[in-house]
Amino acid sequence: MWVKFSRIILRNRLIILIILGLVTAFMGYRIQFVSMSYQLAQMLPKSDNTYLEYQDFKKTFGKDGSIVVVGIDDENLFELKNFNAWYDLTHNIKTITVDFKINGKDTVINGVTEALSVANVFTLKKNKAKKRFDFEQIVKRNPKTQVELDSLKEVLYNQPFYNGYLYTDSSATTLIAITLERQVLDSKYRNELFEKIDLEVSAFHEKTGIKVHKSGLPYIRANSTTKVKDEIVIFLALSIFITSLILYLFFRSFKATMYSMLVVTVGVVWSVGIQSLFGYKVTILTGLIPPLIIVIGIPNCIFLLNKYHSEFKNHGNQIKALSRVIQKIGNAIFLTNTTTSLGFATFIFTKSEILIEFGVLAAIDIFMVFILSILIIPIIFSFLKPPKERHTKHLENKLMVRIVGFLEHIVKFHRKIVYAVTILIVLLSIYGVTLITTTGNIIDDLPKNDPIVEDLKFFETSFNGVMPFEIVIDTKKKNGVFADNGKVLYKIQRLQREMANYSEFSKPLSITEAIKFSYQAYKNGKSKFYILPPATELKKLKKYVKNDSHKNNFASFIDSTNQITRVSFQMADIGTKEMDILLNEIRPKIDSIFPPKEYNVSITGTSVVFLKGTNYLVENLLTSLALAIILIASLMSILFSSVRMVLVSLVPNLLPLLTTAGLMGFFGIPIKPSTILIFSIAFGISVDDTIHFLAKYRQELKQQQWNIKEAVFLALRETGVSMIYTSIILFFGFGVFTVSSFGGTIALGILVSITLMFAMMADLILLPSLLLSLDKSLTTKAFKKEPLIEIMDEEEDIDLDELEVKPIKHKKLEL
Repeated sequence: MWVKFSRIILRNRLIILIILGLVTAFMGYRIQFVSMSYQLAQMLPKSDNTYLEYQDFKKTFGKDGSIVVVGIDDENLFELKNFNAWYDLTHNIKTITVDFKINGKDTVINGVTEALSVANVFTLKKNKAKKRFDFEQIVKRNPKTQVELDSLKEVLYNQPFYNGYLYTDSSATTLIAITLERQVLDSKYRNELFEKIDLEVSAFHEKTGIKVHKSGLPYIRANSTTKVKDEIVIFLALSIFITSLILYLFFRSFKATMYSMLVVTVGVVWSVGIQSLFGYKVTILTGLIPPLIIVIGIPNCIFLLNKYHSEFKNHGNQIKALSRVIQKIGNAIFLTNTTTSLGFATFIFTKSEILIEFGVLAAIDIFMVFILSILIIPIIFSFLKPPKERHTKHLENKLMVRIVGFLEHIVKFHRKIVYAVTILIVLLSIYGVTLITTTGNIIDDLPKNDPIVEDLKFFETSFNGVMPFEIVIDTKKKNGVFADNGKVLYKIQRLQREMANYSEFSKPLSITEAIKFSYQAYKNGKSKFYILPPATELKKLKKYVKNDSHKNNFASFIDSTNQITRVSFQMADIGTKEMDILLNEIRPKIDSIFPPKEYNVSITGTSVVFLKGTNYLVENLLTSLALAIILIASLMSILFSSVRMVLVSLVPNLLPLLTTAGLMGFFGIPIKPSTILIFSIAFGISVDDTIHFLAKYRQELKQQQWNIKEAVFLALRETGVSMIYTSIILFFGFGVFTVSSFGGTIALGILVSITLMFAMMADLILLPSLLLSLDKSLTTKAFKKEPLIEIMDEEEDIDLDELEVKPIKHKKLEL
């Protein structure tokens, strides 16, 4: 099969190059249609109960997580100059507009729907004549004197409704709650919105010298998206620089380096173009694919060029060398790229949207870069002059020869030490695995000293957090919220008192709090009447609420049929493990207040969805890793026709995964979505070296008349250098991710690099040792039967005498 492929490729090289050029131009054109994802990553499958409850919540009350908070902690806020600056900041933020494109037309829309602070809050006034409540703004304009401001402050702090929400009476902390326009928030125009908010905040700081903190889920998301966008460029630049530098150091050839980089550059263009065709947006995961293409594609080029130079050095025939490159290395890298693709493709089975997109794109792109490698390298080098002696000197690299010789010495004379060290590593790793914890925070991947983290901690200390947490109560009947003399309202109050025992939650916003606010107004604004009134008083209050022209201001707490209501909290970003414990404690208390037979109560909100999504990913990524092992093992069993050989070959690939897991335990790196990816990725890549080694071993075993010892050492010498080269490329290639500002991406870079280096050592030391120790009881039986997929033997290639190049009009190669 590969003989035919080599003929097709070399005979039609001009046509193939033209086709590749046209496809690359098309993919380059499609790049402009790729956009960033501005939505919170969807980790749960759409059939999941938590996902469905959250969707129901959004249908009834709209999306949560659209509030940004700007806060300060300064005793001098109520000095005239500072308060007026706070007043101006509140009103300036409220009037921010952004340029927006709707149906292709440029327009200007409000980026902020509301900005609420002590500088513009409302109170309710009882209108006896019309039997209704009127909203009245407390601070109607900038105060002119300190005396006027002091008077306003007294009124402001006489409004318990806002205590714990906009200010805390126990400290000098206060905030502005900014509700963002959802249409802008979920688009690329949100960057302009946040830039304008930041400008207003900076102006306030310069005017007053008061330090300002900013947080909220939208702010955290926007910051993360901007970092992802910037880091993609950095990763690409570093990947290109590092891999090209290492390639040049290996080959000492500008051409070999340049054309290898051409292959992966075209691969990157195709990968982004394919993403555009699928309609997938750029996420924190899909943003890793372009640099991954560079890192994974370069080893293909190394194996192809090494074989090309080796073949040419042997017989001096350029065309035969290129033909053999396609036939021999084409087969090998086809299998290795297939296993790598399978490693990524297993993410498709997680049913998580963000991982499915990553798995689909990565699997397709990796196989696509194999096709580009096997086409571009042989075709381009067929147009170039044959390699000179200096181009093949890397084959005799004395350092590499000494390293491979040292490895051969270990395998030959120190196998007992190899096994002893392996057993020790396994035992230590197993102990390390027992130390691993599972966790996940929304800001978990940001460094502890990041301003986003520091500001979030400020709001968690002052207001117990900013992450949305919702309890939705369905009374199962219309007007059920107000039925039975307000029975549900008193239950909600009881629930709120239970929740107040947990420091993780802020003061709630609910229909009960709204009624307390109204009752205070009904009692002429006296703060001691900020209570839930008795049933008789509720009936009196109802008349005023019915006539209230602003009653829709409370509509966000209850649905149109008065059947479903919500209790909204903000909470700390406590992590998935702590959140699980918290939910397990809260649920029984909720059920005791709202019996499940009478009420449907769901706990939802972004915090809960994130928790469930994280747990779901961890569970399913472990499944995907197991699936990757099974699929790749199945492929290897087809390749080598021996289940026992597959089991032996899996040992040097599973050992590095176990070692990495052990290191995670020892160094306190938790299992979370960003770190669990490491195992599937590393396994899919590391098994490539095993296939290369065993494929060469099989060839040598036949040629050496089943002399196992000789075959092992010949395979080690032949593949050792290329495996070391590619492992170094992969080590430093994945190392570029350590410059990320996201902890998960840093962990991915470090741990995959370490895993791949362990895998290389296992393939070059442990695997040959096992083959020699098991000897004929395993190897001979395993290889006597012909495999379904045959890797070509050295002597089964096209004979040199049968190969000639005939010049024709179009300078096409004739084989």
